[in-house]
Amino acid sequence: MSEPQWRVFGNTQAIQTPFDAAVVMPTIARPAAIKALRSIYAQTNVGRIQVLIGVDKAQHDLSALIDVLNECPNHITVCLFDPGYSTSVRHGGVHLARDGGSMRAVLTLLANTKYVAYLDDDNWWDGGHLAGLLKAIQGKAWAFSLRWFVHPKNQRPVCVDEWESVGPGRGIYLNKFDGFVDPNCLMIDKMRVWDCVGLWSIPVVNDEKGMSADRNIFNFLKHNSQPGETGKATVFYLMDPNDVMGSRRHQLVGALYDEVGALNPL
Repeated sequence: MSEPQWRVFGNTQAIQTPFDAAVVMPTIARPAAIKALRSIYAQTNVGRIQVLIGVDKAQHDLSALIDVLNECPNHITVCLFDPGYSTSVRHGGVHLARDGGSMRAVLTLLANTKYVAYLDDDNWWDGGHLAGLLKAIQGKAWAFSLRWFVHPKNQRPVCVDEWESVGPGRGIYLNKFDGFVDPNCLMIDKMRVWDCVGLWSIPVVNDEKGMSADRNIFNFLKHNSQPGETGKATVFYLMDPNDVMGSRRHQLVGALYDEVGALNPL
């Protein structure tokens, strides 16, 4: 385990003043987290952004990530939290979510703003992602964007996801979950839905892999209110061939998957 730490990078002069938006990013310190972080730095037309990075169990050295944190733009404040132990049962903790334990819940509550978005450390955003969500969430409890499927071989966008993360009452999860929204596409007004925050640490009952807390969050949100929608694909979601949906996504995308995979890396 890495050493326990709470470190703040970037502009701290007005840290007590609520930010325009916050981004919660759990990480295992994989190299891809650098690209995710730089995509947050590149967000436009947002104002002040707080980034809360939580380390549940570092599987890589943190030094490369910290180098990028030291490049933090003036309108962004990054808070890096590593408790020095894991909160997930996966690594000896008590919380059932195996993808970060209680980290998303804890960082959501720590965020000094009511508008909280989420980004996994192996995905990234278009520069207009946060601005689009902030516009869509006005008067709503939550909002979402669409996403691109990205080829794992060369990180090239394959196509817009028209099947899975398409919102409530739509898509291939219509019958099973009444739709779905990927956390990377999501923003919540935590003051309007504060009582769902703890669900980030609780997977669906009988989920042996323990990676389905996002289903519980979506189920709560869809019953709370209608969402705001940006209607734009501003999330780049890396397709994982080892994921439970890996082969199904390959089938959905069809020949385009192999065509894009044959191209040179970006």
